[in-house]
Amino acid sequence: MKSYLYWSMVAALFTHELDAVKRHEWRILPLTSFLPEKIGEQVFIWAHAPLFFVVLWYSLDGPQACFAMGLSIFAMIHLALHLLLRDHPANEFKSFSSWAIITLTGLLGSAHLLSVTLI
Repeated sequence: MKSYLYWSMVAALFTHELDAVKRHEWRILPLTSFLPEKIGEQVFIWAHAPLFFVVLWYSLDGPQACFAMGLSIFAMIHLALHLLLRDHPANEFKSFSSWAIITLTGLLGSAHLLSVTLI
């Protein structure tokens, strides 16, 4: 069960990142929002290659590893950040689909963390 929750959260997070490209998330992030549009887009896209590598590499230790628990905590913080930034002028995460995947990621992170710490 822990593995299913963890890998479902990772899948939801990766799906959100696909949506984030469509929704121009680099316009909101402090490290990329000041860049010219085309450069910000490319930095945002290419930054995901090493990020995804790290997530997949450290996930090999299993869903009970510290990294997996940290990623679950990040999923919950990520949801909170999206809620806090929902009125940001550059925020394009307005659709039901975007919010469903953001919320699902946070909920799966919470469920995974609970499954690891309570059992």
